[in-house]
Amino acid sequence: MWEMVLLAVIQGIAEFLPISSSGHLVIFGELLGITEESATVNIVLHAGTLASILVVYWRRILDMLTSDRRVIPLLVIGTIPAGTAGVIIKTQFKHLLESPLIAGCMLLVTGGLLLLLKYLPTRDATYQSLSWRKAFEIGTFQAFALMPGISRSGSTIVGGRMLGLSNEDAVTFSFLLAIPAILGATVLEMKDLAQSDLTMDRMAPLLVGAVVAFLVGIFALRWLIAWSRRGRLHLFAWWCIPMGIGTILWQLR
Repeated sequence: MWEMVLLAVIQGIAEFLPISSSGHLVIFGELLGITEESATVNIVLHAGTLASILVVYWRRILDMLTSDRRVIPLLVIGTIPAGTAGVIIKTQFKHLLESPLIAGCMLLVTGGLLLLLKYLPTRDATYQSLSWRKAFEIGTFQAFALMPGISRSGSTIVGGRMLGLSNEDAVTFSFLLAIPAILGATVLEMKDLAQSDLTMDRMAPLLVGAVVAFLVGIFALRWLIAWSRRGRLHLFAWWCIPMGIGTILWQLR
């Protein structure tokens, strides 16, 4: 139970703060020796953080389903790169997703992307005004985040800012784009889930993990939104870079 709660806290924080939830789960999973039921744990934790997005952005989602329907095809187009890359990596290079050494190296990349945020000019474009090409390009940033250690939120926010979005709209589009991405990742994991042997005594920690990831996720997402408005997201680089260096030294010792 305590291991599941710890992983849920890590997922809830790192899924939204630009520090890579996949990288941290790989690293801490290795430290804790948690290897069984990885597909089940991933699905449950991602379900919790997906619910966090739905709660925090429910008004934006409602607008998207009613008055801002043009955003829906933008999200579909933006999901294509990660969806395509996800199928390839999941079926052919799954071992890359489970390597703490790769996660450590990629955390350094995330740190570099976050430092870049400090030097990008302030723009004021809205995500509703994105062209299909720009939505696809932001989705390409999301595809790179399939590698553990590359922050999905960090990379897509940087991509959105580079393509002219305001701070707040880059963050909003990043997490609207996360909805189909998380759902897609869950579908890819469903085969492994069907093959797992779940018993009632294992269900309780999983349910607790989902709830903890949901609650922590709401807190972390609101924190991210507040810091993005203040232009402070680059400060998370000073977590990613030491974490990456420490992980690399640990793996190469």
